[in-house]
Amino acid sequence: MRFDLHLQDKPFDVVGMGLNSVDFLSVVPEFPAPNSKTKMLRFSKQGGGQVATAMVALSRWGVKTKYIGKVGEDELGQFSLHSIRQEGVDVSSVTIERNTTNQFSMIIVDGPSGERTILWNRDERLICREGELQKEEVCSGKLLHLDGHDIHAALQCAKWAKEEGIPTVVDLDKVEPLTPNLIKEIGFIITSSRFPMLYTGIPDLKKALGELQKHTSGFLCSTLGHEGAVALVNGEILSVKGFEVNVVDTTGAGGVFHGGFIYGLLKNWEVEEILRFANAVAALKCQDLGGRKGIPNLEEVQRFLNLRVKKRFVKKARNL
Repeated sequence: MRFDLHLQDKPFDVVGMGLNSVDFLSVVPEFPAPNSKTKMLRFSKQGGGQVATAMVALSRWGVKTKYIGKVGEDELGQFSLHSIRQEGVDVSSVTIERNTTNQFSMIIVDGPSGERTILWNRDERLICREGELQKEEVCSGKLLHLDGHDIHAALQCAKWAKEEGIPTVVDLDKVEPLTPNLIKEIGFIITSSRFPMLYTGIPDLKKALGELQKHTSGFLCSTLGHEGAVALVNGEILSVKGFEVNVVDTTGAGGVFHGGFIYGLLKNWEVEEILRFANAVAALKCQDLGGRKGIPNLEEVQRFLNLRVKKRFVKKARNL
C-alpha cells in the first residue's frame, strides 16, 4: 500500500511545529538510590525535543526543513536554536520569548540497559499565544509535522494545513481535553505504545488501535521501542519488527522514528518499507548518547538494512 499524497510545490519539504529542548544526559552504572552519590560514566549536553529532532534528522537526509517553535531568551535558548540552525534547518519563524528560560531536561541513562529517566522543565510562557503563529509560515511545507504538547497551537496548525490540503503527521504520547479534536484533523497519527490504551481505556494495544480508528479517519501507527511498530492498514494490523542493536541510550528514538516515517512518505514508499526504514533509523540512533548524535546518514541505514536482509536469507537457507 502506498499513500500517493500528490504533494504541492512549496518552499520547504517539511515544516515542523512543536517542542525543542536542551538535554543534559548522564550515563550511570545503575539508577541512583535515594540519598546516594553516583559517579557518571558519561555526560553530554545536546539539543532535543521531538519535532526539532525530527527536523534535524530530515535535514541530514537532504530534506529541506523549517522549524517553528519558541525558545527562551537565556543561554539555553541560544544553545537550542543554534543546535537546530547549524543542521541546515530554517529557524526564521522561531520566536524568542523574553525573560524566559528555555525548556530543558535532566536525563539519567541506565548504562547496562540504555533506558532513561527524564526530569524536565518548561516555562508556561513558551506556549504559543493567539496571533503568534502565521498561517503562511505553518503552511509553507509539502508536509506538516506536529506534536501534542502545545495542543491549542497544534490544533490551529492542523486546521490551517487541512484547509490548504497539506498532509499532517503528529507525534502523540499524552491525552489532553483537546486531543480528540486534534486527531480528527490529522492525516498520519504516530503514537507511543501507551497512547491508544490511555485514549481508549482498552488495555490491549491492537484492540485499542481498532477503537481509536473509530475516532479519526487518519492512518494509525504506534511505536513499540525495540519491538518495532504496529499500524492499521485497511482494517488489519500490520506488525513490522524492530532491530536488535547495542543500546546506549533510547533518548530521541521517537523523534528520529517520526523523521524516518516522514522521509518514507516523501519518497512514496510502501507502508511496510516506510516502517522498516523508521525502525532502522530509530534503532541506529540508540547506539549513541542523546537524541541527535547517533542519527545515522542514509548510507549507514542502507548498509544496516542490506546486512539484515543478508542475515535473514542465510538463516532461511540454514533452516531448509
